[in-house]
Amino acid sequence: MMNRRLLIRNAMLALAASPLALRLPPARAAAPGSLAAMLADTVRDEEHQAILPRGASLRIVARSGHPAAAGAAYAWHGAPDGGACFAAPDGGWVYVSNSELPDNEINPSASGGAGALRFDVRGKVVDSYPILQNTRKNCAGGRSLWGTWLSCEEDHENGRVFECDPFGKRAAEARPAMGFFRHEAVAMDPATGMAYLTEDRPDGCLYRFTPKRPGDLSAGVLEVATIDGVRVGWSAVPDVSGQSRPLRHQVPEAAHFAGGEGIAWHAGKVFFTTKYDNRVWALDLASRRLSVAYDAALYAEPVLSGVDNVEISPSGEVLIAEDGGDMQIVALTEDYAPVPVLTLQGQDDSEITGPAFSPDGRRLYFSSQRGFSGNSADGLTYELTLPRAVTAA
Repeated sequence: MMNRRLLIRNAMLALAASPLALRLPPARAAAPGSLAAMLADTVRDEEHQAILPRGASLRIVARSGHPAAAGAAYAWHGAPDGGACFAAPDGGWVYVSNSELPDNEINPSASGGAGALRFDVRGKVVDSYPILQNTRKNCAGGRSLWGTWLSCEEDHENGRVFECDPFGKRAAEARPAMGFFRHEAVAMDPATGMAYLTEDRPDGCLYRFTPKRPGDLSAGVLEVATIDGVRVGWSAVPDVSGQSRPLRHQVPEAAHFAGGEGIAWHAGKVFFTTKYDNRVWALDLASRRLSVAYDAALYAEPVLSGVDNVEISPSGEVLIAEDGGDMQIVALTEDYAPVPVLTLQGQDDSEITGPAFSPDGRRLYFSSQRGFSGNSADGLTYELTLPRAVTAA
């Protein structure tokens, strides 16, 4: 039988010969203000059973089934998933979080797909409230370019994208023009206003949505990615409602990916993850070149596995939350080397979800979807305060 070392060697040789091969730039020292520079030394937080960067602190800011702030009527949802932060006019901020429950079993009177935590300028939780209701299995999503939350519904072939006001002042609106399929996440390109969407299927596709009018997702053109060598092309999806047949099967030339998960834009590229082959992909939007940024199969003992939600640090690292794995948030540095940011221990039946930085780059929010018990009713949402703010690269 071929030993594991030889298997890894052969896999690396095969990938090197592939047109989608990983091409790493030369390793470089971490910049002083970067997240990577904070990760060289770690300590154990005994109270929370976690491994943190030295000088960082961890606290729980919300528990499923409980109001997150005194006097708040909203009990924090179960199965917290994708999330994002938004700056508030008073200097505070909002952290929004999806619920991946079929419906809000934790608080039936406030059934919905997403909730929000409101922080004041000092970082105190002062309110919690729903921003989306009466939807099912809201998994990940993404920020729009104009400050709304795009919540993605992972509901078989019926999933939709909902545009939500993170401050809860305006009712959420469905965006059916973005397609009916098992949505996972969305990222927008600030240069073009186009949105890129992943599909959580073993043979899922990558989609692109071009709004008819800038800043308006109610109408536009939905396309599916095709691949010619290493170049990505785009073909219009004939029936975005999926009533004739599933969207991923409508274009014969469509490229299929092994379980699309998180996606994020950074510096002219979109990075997205695929869970069944444990890869992180990078699509250069200008050249249309698609490459593999990280492949767990190339490591005998991979630091990063169970790839899921994606976030970009202010200094440019690609952060990946693990669905299982070692229950870590892992940063891919400039040379795409995986470095753990945080590890939760004793929660092996859960997954880490929703990483998002506060506007000042000092705090990282995320959730453990099923907590210590492994039950969706016991989700925990955390705040990791770093020793200093992460600064832009």
